[in-house]
Amino acid sequence: MNKRRNFTAKFKTKVVLEALSERQTITEPAQKHKLHPNQISKWKQEFLSGVEIVFKKWSKREKSGDAETDRLYKIIGEQKVDIDFLNKALS
Repeated sequence: MNKRRNFTAKFKTKVVLEALSERQTITEPAQKHKLHPNQISKWKQEFLSGVEIVFKKWSKREKSGDAETDRLYKIIGEQKVDIDFLNKALS
């Protein structure tokens, strides 16, 4: 009876990064981790097709950070106007 092995995302990522390093052929990490080279090729393809999501998430975070920065600059600007007005009123 051949039992299926389950692999964590962390393990798959480690193997794929080893395969992408170009220092090794796919057969070398396959032998090292007792996997079939086709399995690594499949994981590599899945990894490369989904990797752009990482950059999209960062891009969204940057944009939301920009909106927050803009909001804070607006508040600072309003406070500066108020301070200038009060300084003139007190002079």
